[in-house]
Amino acid sequence: MKQLSGQDNSFLEIERDGVTQNIASISIYDQSTAPGGAVRFKEIISHLESRLHLSPIFRSKLHEVPLGLDKPYLIDDPDFDLEYHVRHIALPKPGDWRQMCIQMARINSRPMDLSKPLWELYVIEGIDNVEGVPSGSFAVLLRMHHAIMDGATAMEMQAAIHDLTPEPRNVPPESRRVIHTPPSTLEVLRKAYINNFFRKPKDIVNLLGSVVKEQISPALVNLVTGQQVNLPDKPHTRFNNKLSPHRVLDACSFDFAEVRAIKNTLPGATVNDAVLTIVSGALHKYLKAHGELPAESLTCGCPVDVRTEAERGTGGNVVGVMGLRIATEFSDPVERFQAVHDASKVAKETAMASNAHITRDMMNTVPGGIMSMALRVAAQIGQMPYNTMVTNVPGPPVQLYFAGCAIVKGFGIGVLQPGMGLFHTCSSAVMNGKGEVLLSFWADRAMMPDPEFYKQCMQDSFDELKAATIGDTKPEAMTDLAKTAKPTAPAATKDTPKATNPPASKKATKKPSAKTAAPKKKAASKKAVARKRSAPVKPAVTKAESA
Repeated sequence: MKQLSGQDNSFLEIERDGVTQNIASISIYDQSTAPGGAVRFKEIISHLESRLHLSPIFRSKLHEVPLGLDKPYLIDDPDFDLEYHVRHIALPKPGDWRQMCIQMARINSRPMDLSKPLWELYVIEGIDNVEGVPSGSFAVLLRMHHAIMDGATAMEMQAAIHDLTPEPRNVPPESRRVIHTPPSTLEVLRKAYINNFFRKPKDIVNLLGSVVKEQISPALVNLVTGQQVNLPDKPHTRFNNKLSPHRVLDACSFDFAEVRAIKNTLPGATVNDAVLTIVSGALHKYLKAHGELPAESLTCGCPVDVRTEAERGTGGNVVGVMGLRIATEFSDPVERFQAVHDASKVAKETAMASNAHITRDMMNTVPGGIMSMALRVAAQIGQMPYNTMVTNVPGPPVQLYFAGCAIVKGFGIGVLQPGMGLFHTCSSAVMNGKGEVLLSFWADRAMMPDPEFYKQCMQDSFDELKAATIGDTKPEAMTDLAKTAKPTAPAATKDTPKATNPPASKKATKKPSAKTAAPKKKAASKKAVARKRSAPVKPAVTKAESA
């Protein structure tokens, strides 16, 4: 029996206010790689059943404390039914990409049944008209409540159900299944009494000592918003109003080698800087087209995994947020890239200088209802410090298989917060032996009724940034890591540390030529900018890129 942290519980409190808090992953699989060339739904059920013991999340459900006197617990579900959680549907014809995104948005916008384990998996067939997807492929939507996991924990859950080869690895069966009896009402009330009257006063004293050390003012602002707030007032946009219950979803895919080559044109830049610049350009184009582009820059929150080594594999949420301005006021993509990099560098230095666990400790100490009220009040008075969110969840650096089926496309979905109706999720992964950067967005449908247009803005922003930095230069492709991985290596389990971006091959780590690093620009002023920013940088992927 494990109690939710204050940060975990805040997502339940926000949902009780009408804003669903589900995170999700969407994957498309080519079943021709499975043994026999196809996989049946009952085989998927069997595959999942054999992996349930690899993560406690699969069979854990919430156990509320009477009258909300304390945070809920996670307990074993004695009535767990796998077939309730795994559903099988199909799209009507023609079964194209837009239909698939609409269906997944409808499913994921629904609240989950809080009396069951907080995850659901949908196998979706009938997607034969999705461009670039082999005939006979199927999609999988795996949605999970944010109260039980963040992006890093979700990747651990994904590792449990995937393999490195089409032939599923041999997973030792669970030696003994022990179902613990749910605690009695008297037991949880006794724990609540101890927490509230003995532990919390001590925690408050310890917390105050930490807050004083780290300067009390920023910490108290963090208490209200859950964010690192060192930004001036944000401009108001259409994405910062009261949320509706309806959502839209879409995604773009970019060549990882090209994104890496773009970031190498600016010394010290990271892949994350390049992605933030793409998002900045998309917002610039979208809001300008609607006649709503603010004169000042929009602000962005970037979730950061702040787990210590001892906290890895423990589940739940251990997340801080790095806030920065993303230079939406710039029309020139090169100037925008430089401004984003500068802002990101300052934000990282600020974040590293502060104790990222203070906010978490505050959320553990303050009752969830008060925290939820603080979030709602902050949103209503316009004090949420960001216009949008961009999270970077590095995916696996190798080709993965689900029940023998190769993943050929995939992306993630984040959560909206009160007063913040647009969320971007970026991940890097190997698909079909090629490195890809997958950038998706999850938005309020009332705020973004034209998701196809915003997707085009993201693509145009990437194309514009690419043309202004590397031009027509063809960067060396990322190594096919799926071929170099040992075929017998087991996939990651819940104890595996967080994945990192795919490492570059030896060939790819050569310094780029002057032609590659600094392509010719039409305008003379841009030549000078290019020369200044095009010093070769070793293009190996580093930890900083997944920050």
